[in-house]
Amino acid sequence: MAQKLIFDRYSPKMNGICLRYLRHTEDAEDVLVEAFFKVLTNINQFKSAGSFEGWIRRIVVNECLMFLRRRHNFNLTVEVDANLKVQTDKNIEDELAAQDILDFLELLPTGYRTIFNLYVLEGFKHREIAEMLNISINTSKSQLILAKKRLKSLLIKANYPGAIL
Repeated sequence: MAQKLIFDRYSPKMNGICLRYLRHTEDAEDVLVEAFFKVLTNINQFKSAGSFEGWIRRIVVNECLMFLRRRHNFNLTVEVDANLKVQTDKNIEDELAAQDILDFLELLPTGYRTIFNLYVLEGFKHREIAEMLNISINTSKSQLILAKKRLKSLLIKANYPGAIL
């Protein structure tokens, strides 16, 4: 009964996280189930140092990364371009725009999307991302720069309001 309550409470939000990393709904659902299996079988390892939701989120993100590592090579060599800025102010228009951006993120290649999610949305540092994905810090940085550049290009191509040429 308690396990069902935990799943019912946290699975919708965690499924959204899975969908940010994985393109296919079926893959996201599979990873979500694996993540909650780990959560429920290791619940005794939760230390009240942080939030319970944060602990679950970390497991879900790690499961997504493990899934992606099995299917994709993140150890790519790419050139570094000029850094692009990402707006951080929030209001209702920004919230709506954020959903649009998430939709555009789905169009990015897996490596770009993963690094963007980890750095911009999850708040990890490049050093942490490099360790998680077994890549160099410079690869993480360049993937983020190229993800931002590609995202900007997609926004401009779609004539998205506020996209700067």
